[in-house]
Amino acid sequence: MTNEEKLEWVGRYQSAAHAMQTGVATEHALGAQDGTPKYLRVGVNSALVNDAAIAKLLIDKGIITEDEYLIATTEAMEAEVDRYRARLSQTMGGNVNLG
Repeated sequence: MTNEEKLEWVGRYQSAAHAMQTGVATEHALGAQDGTPKYLRVGVNSALVNDAAIAKLLIDKGIITEDEYLIATTEAMEAEVDRYRARLSQTMGGNVNLG
């Protein structure tokens, strides 16, 4: 993968992550009660550590490449945005655009 292609994937990931964040904020503004700050921080930290460990193992063993990991994480983040978009569109009764 070229540096230009990597930058494109990173940009897509960052855009999707921002859109997902907007979805979370919107659900909270609508009254979602999905956890205290401590609960959320522990969950986020645990997910990040687990994800990093699994990715490192798979890359180190030659099972996947860093490029494949970048593409897969970007596509997964974009799918998460789609799930938020669908839920919020249903909740708000119209088409929601998160980014």
